Amino acid sequence: MRLSRRRFLHLAVGTAGLPAASQFAWAQAPSAPATLSPTGKLRVALIASNPVLVTRGTDGSLGGVSVSVARTLAARLGVPVELKPYDNPLRYNESLASDDWDIGLAARDPSRAEYLAFSVTFMEVDNGYVARAGATPTTAEEVDRAGVKVAVAQGSAPHAVLTRLIKNAEIIQVPGGFEPAREALATGKADVYGENLHLAHRIAEALPGAHVLPGRFNVVQMAIGVRKRAASALPAVDELVNGMRSDGTVEKAIAEAGLRGVRVPN
Repeated sequence: MRLSRRRFLHLAVGTAGLPAASQFAWAQAPSAPATLSPTGKLRVALIASNPVLVTRGTDGSLGGVSVSVARTLAARLGVPVELKPYDNPLRYNESLASDDWDIGLAARDPSRAEYLAFSVTFMEVDNGYVARAGATPTTAEEVDRAGVKVAVAQGSAPHAVLTRLIKNAEIIQVPGGFEPAREALATGKADVYGENLHLAHRIAEALPGAHVLPGRFNVVQMAIGVRKRAASALPAVDELVNGMRSDGTVEKAIAEAGLRGVRVPN
């Protein structure tokens, strides 16, 4: 079947700059732009409270690894990008049942699989604990004990993991982000806060006596979640993610954000 000149040019824009393997994947999924962005623009959901994924400039502009990945994908599709930040993981989860966005950049969380199909991992994030001054646990392995209060962001990937792992300690749900976490520890509402190690270090630096516990309780895999209706485009998305991992796009974004406990998968 012959492609119209307009259709050919649209595909050429979408594959410009891709390595040969990725160009093959996009050629095998010529409807990827329409499938992933049916409104003519790529609407991207972000969890703004997670600094591993999103950073904010002094002017309020959004940046970070997830924004870099989103802009690269939109450029390959040849469509404009529309960023849709959510205040915390719970708000993001509540939006899953809506049709307000096309792709979400967040943890590959089984609880979200009802609505999303996930790409290969673009970034791995270590999860651990930051403890308040005087807290009893001295390592991550000592947290799950009777009498210990563990705060975690409601609806987050760490929340889902700790709900399965914690058997003896008490889980305290708080909104996601730096300030709710710092407050939970500062007021004694919680003894430790379970989160990605980058945010854990930021909290420790801002709260006198607080410290990051040695060890970790999980490694979170960050991926592109596409709507189930667009699952046919996943091979093309996977090729793009693999390309960004190998060409340094993700590594550069991690370095620019100054992230700790984060890496590109091998």
